[in-house]
Formats: sequence, structure tokens, C-alpha cells
Amino acid sequence: MRAKQLILALAGVILTALSLEGCGPFWVNPYIAVEKSALNWMEIHYYNLEAKPIRRYAVYINGMGHVEVRKGTSARISNDFARGLKEETWNNISTQRKTIDADYVNSLFQDLVNRGVLDAEKYFKDKAKDVVKDRFIAVKANINNRTYSENENVFETDPELAESLYDVVQQFRTPD
Repeated sequence: MRAKQLILALAGVILTALSLEGCGPFWVNPYIAVEKSALNWMEIHYYNLEAKPIRRYAVYINGMGHVEVRKGTSARISNDFARGLKEETWNNISTQRKTIDADYVNSLFQDLVNRGVLDAEKYFKDKAKDVVKDRFIAVKANINNRTYSENENVFETDPELAESLYDVVQQFRTPD
């Protein structure tokens, strides 16, 4: 009985040490092969912080090719629970829906996974030295039941991934 308790305590210490070390659980691999599924989705929010009022874009893509693009200056683009009904920009929002090839979406998701969109470990490391202050981009995703949801500016944590996410926004962006 005492040996079982000792083994369990030792296992707990080892798992705690591994998680504090920053390597994360060894059984979670953020670099996966993306399976085609309607349950896969990604939402990218991009803001141009230099423009006044702030220009906002939100691109939602699901695994079967349904795309919704919202743009404008309204806070509702990035926050469904936004307040400020009397603000000047409240009604400045437009939404477009389109359907694209599901195979293309799958390859798009695979490319972003390969670039580390699900790698939560890097989001808790030091910020990039050359931080882009005039742009903000954030991503939320569920790919093969692996999720990432953080409202950090990806330009600060991984500028290369941020540029790839920005390229996705640009693919679906229409002239203002």
C-alpha cells in the first residue's frame, strides 16, 4: 500500500515538473494532420489600429467551406456582446457569406497548423523584439478537436504566423 502511494506521489511530482518546465504534456502534439470535418473552424480578427475609427475585420471559416466576413468600425465585429448602442460607429458593420471548396479550406487549415496556430506553448514565451504596434491580429480555432482561443496579438508572439493569418484575411477581404 505504501509503495503505491510513493509511486503515485513520484508520478505527480514528475508531471508537475514537466508542466512547470514549459514543455507541456508530451502527449499533446499541436502539429497534426488536419482531417476534413465540418467541426473544424477558425476565426481570425484583424484591426488596423492606425485608422480612426479603428477598422476591424473578422473572418470565420468552417471545415466545409462556409466563410463569413464581417468588416467595419463597429465593436460588434469582434464582440457579440459589445455595448455602446449610441456610439457613432455602432451600425458600421457589413457581413458577407460565401462558400468555397472544402478541400481548399482543409489545405488552408493544414498550412496554418504547420505554422503553429495550435502551438499554445509559444504564446506564453517572450514577446517579439520588433513588435508591430499599428496592427492587431488574433485567432481562435478548433481543428481535429484541438483548440486554441486567446485574445493576444499574434504580431507580438509570432510575427511570421501573424503574417500568414493576415494573408488569410486578405484573401477574403473586399474593398471598403
